Amino acid sequence: MKVMLIEDDDAMQTTLQRALRASGMQVVACNDGERALDRWRASVPDVVVLDLSLPGRDGLQVLADARAEGLRTPVLILTARGTVGDRVLGLNTGADDYLPKPFDLDELEARLRALARRADSGPAASPALTAEFCGLRVDAEQGAVYRGGQVMDLAPRESALLRALLQRPGQALAKERLVEQVFPDETSVAPEAIEVVAYRLRKKLAGSGVQLVTLRGLGYLLQAEPG
Repeated sequence: MKVMLIEDDDAMQTTLQRALRASGMQVVACNDGERALDRWRASVPDVVVLDLSLPGRDGLQVLADARAEGLRTPVLILTARGTVGDRVLGLNTGADDYLPKPFDLDELEARLRALARRADSGPAASPALTAEFCGLRVDAEQGAVYRGGQVMDLAPRESALLRALLQRPGQALAKERLVEQVFPDETSVAPEAIEVVAYRLRKKLAGSGVQLVTLRGLGYLLQAEPG
């Protein structure tokens, strides 16, 4: 099994490399968030171990960028950020498992092997499916969003935000991840910029049966209107 270890602490990286190699795994290491995606693409690992506090680019941003590119390697987040909010944010950004520091090496190895087995036994990747939720539907080929059979009148960024949320209704998506999808060609956009787009989209969803909900500290999600 080939593991990519993205960890900036030298002592931790050395310890993990020795332990994982001793258990028969191949390990490719990277200690910089800016170079992590390049190494990920080049190494084609079976599992990625990702620390969140990285220089150059935060681990959540690395994960969001990888998922946006279509990299589906199972990811285990390894971090000192152990609150429930951090775990939820990591999992909703695309992580498959989460192990807070400090941790037991045997548990880490067991979790990595479980992720690799799950990936091997899972179904083959399928083309993107048309997303539907409470009468809203995304045309997978054209990208248009329909409401009751009619194309919604949305600005490009509003449409991009709604399409992203419709892929995972009922699940919170982090602002950082949404910024990547709503502002794909802009590199200096603050996560708060998504708030303006969300405000406008919320107005256009009024009466549709769908609510755009803000979860403070976590991001946004779509849910059915009550009643």
